[in-house]
Amino acid sequence: MNSLAKYQKIASWVVRLTAAVILLQTLFFKFTGAPESVYIFTKVGMEPWGRYGSGVVELIAGILLLSRCHCWLGALLALGVMGGAIMSHLTVLGIVVQGDGGLLFALALTVAVCSLVTLVLHRRQIPFVAKYFSAPEESAD
Repeated sequence: MNSLAKYQKIASWVVRLTAAVILLQTLFFKFTGAPESVYIFTKVGMEPWGRYGSGVVELIAGILLLSRCHCWLGALLALGVMGGAIMSHLTVLGIVVQGDGGLLFALALTVAVCSLVTLVLHRRQIPFVAKYFSAPEESAD
C-alpha cells in the first residue's frame, strides 16, 4: 500500500470500509436465520447451506478487506459473492425483495463497485497480476 498516493490511500480505505461494513452487518441476518434471509435462500434453492456458506465467505472477505496486504483477496471474494447475489436478483428474486425498495440489490451493487475499485487500486499486490504493472527494468548499457 506504500506505492499509493495519499488520495489513493484515502479512497482505498473509504471503499474497503464501506464494503466491509456492509458485508459484516448482514452476517447477523444470515446467521440468526432472519425471515428475509431464509426467504431469499429458499427462493434460490440454497437454504440453509447457501445462507451459511455465503455468510462465512462474506465474513472472511470483510476481514480481509480490512487487511493492508490481503485486501485484494477480500475484494476478490466479495466480488464473487456479490456477483452471485446480483445474478440472483436479476434472474430469480427481482430487484425488490419483500418490499425492501431494492435496498439489498443496491447494497450488493455497492459492495461490488467498492470491490472493483479496491482491486484496481491494489492491482500491484495481486500476485498473478502484479507482473503486468511493475516498473520496467532498466538496462545497464
